[in-house]
Amino acid sequence: MNHNIKQLLDATDILASETNKLKFSGKVNHVYNPLIYAEKPHRNYILKYGNNKKRVLFLGMNPGPWGMAQTGIPFGEISYAKDWLGIRGNILQVEKSHPKRPVKGWNCPRSEVSGRRLWSLMEEKFKTADSFFKDHYVENYCPLVFMEESGKNLTPDKLPADERDPLIKICDNHLRTVIEIMEPEFLVGIGKYAEKNLLRVAKTIDKGVTYKISAILHPSPANPHANRGWAEAVTRQLIEQGIW
Repeated sequence: MNHNIKQLLDATDILASETNKLKFSGKVNHVYNPLIYAEKPHRNYILKYGNNKKRVLFLGMNPGPWGMAQTGIPFGEISYAKDWLGIRGNILQVEKSHPKRPVKGWNCPRSEVSGRRLWSLMEEKFKTADSFFKDHYVENYCPLVFMEESGKNLTPDKLPADERDPLIKICDNHLRTVIEIMEPEFLVGIGKYAEKNLLRVAKTIDKGVTYKISAILHPSPANPHANRGWAEAVTRQLIEQGIW
């Protein structure tokens, strides 16, 4: 097995195990860990695309309910995960799922807008997933999905400090390992929250390397700016940042 891949798989196993031990309360009614129940497709994603150093590492926040929560793939909109990325793998049932957010895996009828926007841009520019992943990789900072009692998505930054801090420590350690393995020149936050995490973690890597850290517009429909020409805006940002 490729050394890069073995390191990534080992690091992901640690991330899955350590985040699975955490306890959450307050507004958090349900927690999903796709690295556990969608371990097979996530592993296949690493096996297929994590086998070399990368020039650009894109970092998202945490899984969306109709993307990675279903497929185990970052921004894993069903059709793109299956048909463009070419990922397969058995997806297990969540032990305690929210009735409004069931995990139907590859049979999920919903399409995640963020994932569709992200991967459609990459398809338009690079044509094939192999061409994109030759120099790029997409990772999420936090692997957990948090839901309120209503089923509403709760982002990690909204957790109380006593629950957020242990999670940040685990996720920082994993992100540091991924950066050290992939040695990217550019670290790109998909949204400002991800950029903030990249800035913090990059400072802890003492290898005499100066990373070029930036952010692009998050593709979520909850972001009003993303609903007006997201692909064009992000293409412009990446060109201005010297990435494309």
